[in-house]
Amino acid sequence: MSEATDPRNPAGIRVGDVYEDCFFHPVLCTGIEDNCGLVLSGVSLIDGTYPRSCDALYCAPVRIPVEVVMEIKRDLAAYEARRKAELASEPPLG
Repeated sequence: MSEATDPRNPAGIRVGDVYEDCFFHPVLCTGIEDNCGLVLSGVSLIDGTYPRSCDALYCAPVRIPVEVVMEIKRDLAAYEARRKAELASEPPLG
């Protein structure tokens, strides 16, 4: 059985999932609001800041496995640099 993915949330992030926000923090999703699009809210697993919110479509958050959270926690700056390089090498949208 498969669930259809909401086009406003292409990564299919749900409450309880861990996702990467716009600032490359791993965030535990604690809520999803339908407010002119789907807005993901949660708590940073790096420094505990909240609410951390991203538009599920336009911010392009991605799910990340819990194992990766520990890698990020050890060296956020290195993870951020690697992700920025990966994103820069992707072809432009549109």
